[in-house]
Amino acid sequence: MTRYQFPKKRRSPRYLNASAGGSVASTPEVKVKRRVVEQLKELGAYYFYPVTGGYGSSGVPDIVGCFHGKFFAIECKAGSNKPTPLQQKNLDSIENALGAAIVVNEVNMNEVKTWLTNLL
Repeated sequence: MTRYQFPKKRRSPRYLNASAGGSVASTPEVKVKRRVVEQLKELGAYYFYPVTGGYGSSGVPDIVGCFHGKFFAIECKAGSNKPTPLQQKNLDSIENALGAAIVVNEVNMNEVKTWLTNLL
């Protein structure tokens, strides 16, 4: 009796490098988020990525958290992109409620740790 051989799955070239030990391509915004999260972990800050699905609110910052009792929100952008009007409204509302909010891109992504420690 002969065994049936299933055809091998074809993989997208984007993922071939990752399976061979390389890395999956990422967007500039993902690189900013990764660097921000590295710094949050170094500080031991509590943070999460809010999910804004069908029932969630739009315009919520990418990362929200708390550091030594101070609520913070971080909107990550690539290049010279700016927050949408709704995102900016939410960031302003957070600051009006005495929380801290910042927009981070490649230019200032290494300063998040300093920004958070200066809030104390």
